[in-house]
Amino acid sequence: MVPSFLSFPAIGRRGRVLLGALLSLVLFWSLLPVGQALAITAPELRAQRSFQELDPDLRGRNLQQQEFLKASMEGFDLRDADLRGAVFNSTNLRQADLRGADLEDVVAFATRFDGADLRGAQFHNAMLMQSRFRDAQIDGADFSDAVLDLPEQRALCARATGRHPLTGVDTSESLGCR
Repeated sequence: MVPSFLSFPAIGRRGRVLLGALLSLVLFWSLLPVGQALAITAPELRAQRSFQELDPDLRGRNLQQQEFLKASMEGFDLRDADLRGAVFNSTNLRQADLRGADLEDVVAFATRFDGADLRGAQFHNAMLMQSRFRDAQIDGADFSDAVLDLPEQRALCARATGRHPLTGVDTSESLGCR
């Protein structure tokens, strides 16, 4: 049965459809609990759940393909962690210890590695767009086939030293320094 105001001929078919949709939306909103947040995305929700379990000591842990969205991991110990295929989006990894970590195929968008210890880390095929490495220690890190913003690549080249202990690739060579 159609409510009488929806069958009013002056509104027209299109108007009735729009009015019906509006009423459905109002009904939906009225059934929601007061104060419920609706502006969270599925990755943010998954990330919130996973951060509750994060321990600052993740040394040697298998963290393959994990999502770290807007995570504050400042000063975390990630030495020798397996982070292959992990996603860091707007994550704070300042002062983190990533010595010897495997970051192959990592996506780190707008992530801060400022002051991080990246000695011997492997960033093979990593996507590091808009990420920052100010004062990061990169001696012996391997950035082979990694994608970096040009200014960041140049800054890293200015202090690139050493050779990766496993791949044998010079840090400056892996960055494409000239």
